[in-house]
Amino acid sequence: MLAKYDLPELTRRVILAAAAALLVAPLAFAQTDPLPSWNDTAPKAAIVAFVEKVTKEGSPEFVPELERIAVFDNDGTLWTEHPMYTQLAFALDRVKALAPEHPEWKDTQPFKAVLEGDMKTLAASGEKGLLELIMATHSGLTSDDFQKIVTDWLATARDPKFKRPYTELVYQPMVELLAYLRANGFKTFIVSGGGVEFMRPWTEQVYGVPPEQVVGSSIKTEFRMRDDTPTLYRLPQVNFIDDKAGKPVGINEHIGRRPIAAFGNSDGDLEMLQWTTMGGAPARLGVLVHHTDAEREYAYDRDTAFGRLDKALDAAAIIGWTVVDMKADWKQIFKD
Repeated sequence: MLAKYDLPELTRRVILAAAAALLVAPLAFAQTDPLPSWNDTAPKAAIVAFVEKVTKEGSPEFVPELERIAVFDNDGTLWTEHPMYTQLAFALDRVKALAPEHPEWKDTQPFKAVLEGDMKTLAASGEKGLLELIMATHSGLTSDDFQKIVTDWLATARDPKFKRPYTELVYQPMVELLAYLRANGFKTFIVSGGGVEFMRPWTEQVYGVPPEQVVGSSIKTEFRMRDDTPTLYRLPQVNFIDDKAGKPVGINEHIGRRPIAAFGNSDGDLEMLQWTTMGGAPARLGVLVHHTDAEREYAYDRDTAFGRLDKALDAAAIIGWTVVDMKADWKQIFKD
């Protein structure tokens, strides 16, 4: 039989075929793993198993595509929230930028503390003081103007620890998870205590979540004509706080469907996970991101001013939520 073939040519073909197989095999393997930045530990297995059972037609836990709603907290779940919430860093910078227009701030707390870098006094001002800062720095302008200010700030601001733009400090495993869910027919929403108009300018580019799928806290706005142009003007009044018990309310008002999967990292997400997983169809997933990696990011839970994880961590053990140990379960934190 060999006489019918040119032996060198046959040898070449065999070698090329073997080489192609060696090249294709690892590529095919990589393509089968939708979450490459996750270690092959229990949380990854639980997420994949959940997605497989709710998307398999004929399965008793199959969920129609229209009902596949997944909600994600933002601060501490999708991007870093230490040493302070990014929006708070933005507000502090805004105080400094606006200070020349407000000479009275030099002698008025909590603005005086911000201008002097006195974080201890600022912290002592509590929720009331922080609300004053937000109202003073986030209102008195149109929604379009505010969006531009946020976009410009994010383009230049840098995190004090990592010296990188805040939008680069998103968790790569969670970005992969968002994409994996969408590839399996899920609609992904951000449900955050952060300001909705602070997040909407950049969430689509960073997370693939469009602005209409962002639920957050808000201040009141009103319609105004300015130079014959219709605008929405931001007022110094709270409209809605999308945190803790406010999250299920925001989900119901904005989304109109109860999620089947919820992802958070703190006690501020407790009610969102309860609303998602307790009651309704049996196919439900609750996930908490536990910050345990002091070397690659931060380690904190019960004793922290930002992103406290206490009651929700206890609830996870009782209800059966999946807890992601960042140090043990993630191969990498941020995209290189």
